Amino acid sequence: MGVRSEVPFFRRHVASVLVAGLVFTAHSLVAQQPNGSVNAPAASALPDGQWPAEARGLRLHMIGNAHIDAPWLWPLSETNAVVHSTFRSALERLKEDPEVKMTTSSSQFYEWIADSDPAMLAEIRKRVEEGRWDLVGGWWVEPDVNIPNGESLIRQGLYGQQTLRRLFGLRASVGYNPDSFGHTGSLPQILKLQGMPYYVFMRPNATEKQLPSNLFWWQGIDGTKALTFRIPLAYDDPGDVRSHMLKEIDLLHGQTVRDDMEFYGIGDHGGGPTKINISSIHRIQHETGAPELVFSTPDQYFSEMSKSSSLGQIHTIADDLQHHSVGTYTAGSELKKLNRSTESVLATAEKISAIGNIAWGATYPKEDFTKAWKKVLLLQFHDSMAATTLPSYFEAARDGFGRAQDIAHDAMYLAAQKLAWQIPTSDPDSKYLVVFNPHAWNTNLHIEYDLGWNTKNPSALEDEHGSPIPFQWIPATTTVSDRVGLAADVQVPAMGYRQIRLHKVASASPTPSALHVSDSELENAHLKVRMFADGTISIFDKKNNREVLRGADTRNGGGMRAIVLDDPSDTWSHHVRSYDREVGTFALQETKVLEDGPLRGRVRARYTYGASRLTIDYILYADSRELEARVSLDWHEHQKMLKFAFPVNVDEPKATYEIAYGAMQRDTKGDENPGQRWVDVSGAAGGQACGLGVVNDAKYGYSVDGSELRVSIARSAVFAHHEPRTLQAGVDYQWMDQGVQNFRMLLVPHAGTWQDADLTRTAEKLVTEIPIIYQGIHPGTRPESDGFMNVDADDIVISAVKQAEVGADTILRAYETQGRAAHAHIDLRFAHTSWTGDFRPFEIKTLRVNEKTGKVTEVNALEE
Repeated sequence: MGVRSEVPFFRRHVASVLVAGLVFTAHSLVAQQPNGSVNAPAASALPDGQWPAEARGLRLHMIGNAHIDAPWLWPLSETNAVVHSTFRSALERLKEDPEVKMTTSSSQFYEWIADSDPAMLAEIRKRVEEGRWDLVGGWWVEPDVNIPNGESLIRQGLYGQQTLRRLFGLRASVGYNPDSFGHTGSLPQILKLQGMPYYVFMRPNATEKQLPSNLFWWQGIDGTKALTFRIPLAYDDPGDVRSHMLKEIDLLHGQTVRDDMEFYGIGDHGGGPTKINISSIHRIQHETGAPELVFSTPDQYFSEMSKSSSLGQIHTIADDLQHHSVGTYTAGSELKKLNRSTESVLATAEKISAIGNIAWGATYPKEDFTKAWKKVLLLQFHDSMAATTLPSYFEAARDGFGRAQDIAHDAMYLAAQKLAWQIPTSDPDSKYLVVFNPHAWNTNLHIEYDLGWNTKNPSALEDEHGSPIPFQWIPATTTVSDRVGLAADVQVPAMGYRQIRLHKVASASPTPSALHVSDSELENAHLKVRMFADGTISIFDKKNNREVLRGADTRNGGGMRAIVLDDPSDTWSHHVRSYDREVGTFALQETKVLEDGPLRGRVRARYTYGASRLTIDYILYADSRELEARVSLDWHEHQKMLKFAFPVNVDEPKATYEIAYGAMQRDTKGDENPGQRWVDVSGAAGGQACGLGVVNDAKYGYSVDGSELRVSIARSAVFAHHEPRTLQAGVDYQWMDQGVQNFRMLLVPHAGTWQDADLTRTAEKLVTEIPIIYQGIHPGTRPESDGFMNVDADDIVISAVKQAEVGADTILRAYETQGRAAHAHIDLRFAHTSWTGDFRPFEIKTLRVNEKTGKVTEVNALEE
């Protein structure tokens, strides 16, 4: 969603400025319009043909552009027609005027054209060859870049650039994402790895983030720099460009670089350059005192600027680019969770299938994986991922994510079953399960599995050596009489598997429990958790002898709260930086013990607020340093927001957020920020470094005010409510996120810094689906336990293992997770080879493995 392109809307905003009687002096602060664009200072009224002195010496690259929101206030199915109409209109303008040039992004759009209109594609190809149709972006679509994970952003470029190469014989060099609502701090490295050293964006605008100039070096968290341009006003202008241009000239006052880009054309729902645009540009080109106007493209602009003597004078910005429309990180809870779970299961399916293809003859369905990823990438378009769409779009998104998950599950379980069939089983009176570990390190996995078993018989759960495995019986997910749930803690080799056996024994000695469980307490050797009558909880870290949450050191309550905040903002939360007006809390109704066994304790707490219900199951394992919370929220509020608040008991707090393929520290002033799977607040208590990390499998919005960490759980805006439209009392609107949503959290108290808490690996384990295969009785030749790949550095995560897009080599992607230089050895047992190398802080590496020769080559994100 960007600047509204329809002429009536444009005029309405011009009129609103005049009616308001606002007067801007030259070089005053710009004013943000309701749609998120910028209303620049109005230059002094000048007769046509007269220009301010500021215009002299300016060279403006006129960029013909047509932003197309894939979904927004229309369904995805409509966008294909809009793409065709827009491209046809642009081609006609290029035919009429040999100077005009067109700029567009999104490989998905070109693939649609290739499929349905080869003749149009041939026309575009001709204009590309002439240098008059600029292929920018190199991504599948213009995605949100705060919510998708690092691998999704890599795949945007992998499939996007691959498609441009196939259709046009070239690739984009300019990253292009004007309408996205914020830009993550790891993006410069990702762009460079995709062959794009340049970047164009528009949001946050000048009222939301001050920058020294439109053109600057953007430095990412790993040190990589991208030459970056912020569109100063808007990416579209449907009419005479003079008024727009005067405002931009005023904004350029004091900037070192005197070359700028000005965008024109109709956008949002397509359109492109207009005849009025073009004639006005030609007219201005002949006016005395006007800036030099050049029909141009972003590629031409960056090519000139990269050779400019003024390039060394521009500033470097070492930060992410936020904040705009912060409500979009929380709106549409269902889509947010579907996105995270789909990203995870696709990556896991690729890992098991790719390794299995070499190690045990599993099928690698490359074409199916590509289709699944392209569907996910389309659904990550910025308005769809933000959930600022039609209500009906949610159904389409549900189907799309479901399709991708179905492909992933089929591939993952077929590959796992093929391996399990090769592992022998012999005792028909036993139950055998094969548990897979998709992580490249040896780890314990908490598993749950329903099976048929008579729990009245003494039973034992063992590994292949006959060593006991901690387990307990839990209620099955069904109410069929002979079904029971098995919960177990299984040690599994790195990127490998372990067979476990459940069998009857003559007698079973009672297992001493290291847990204390009551309806108000959970305690093991590491943590003591208390639930108070006011609905709060406390966590006492026994090892470090400290209350983890501030205010929770007495029986009077304090600590974690479920707070409700006033949220009258629209779906985007335009003009909002923080949510801070509390209007209530969820009140505790009851607590009760659900599980009290040797493996884990589980206490359920029920809360209410207004018409809403909240159920949290707190789970503590016998040897765990983490508290798990399984949350079910039945939400029925309007214009309110729910946050879980954790007042971390530290001084001098520092807040660190996981972002795509990395992490970054942000201020603690209460701003709403995007994050991936975890956020951490660390500081000092009693002279010792310590903190609390919160990990989850579904949420993306967070804030930290002082030492209080808050996770944004749910909002309740109206679907696609966009200011200045005001809501009327008594109208039966369609409200978002009403009803039940479920998610999981891990609360991770720790000594030391966030790096010492190993939060990224903890998050990997929480969100990753663990394949468990039930075995029949059959022979086999494989060992009962084995591993296929291992990395020896704790801060290196192998995020992707896949078959190459071209050829049968294996692609492996890894990144450094803690912002520290690292040395790693990766044992690629499945391919009978290994790799050793160094990582910069937060560096992403892609390796190409030839299984036949054992050669391992470092390549870019395009696998070259």
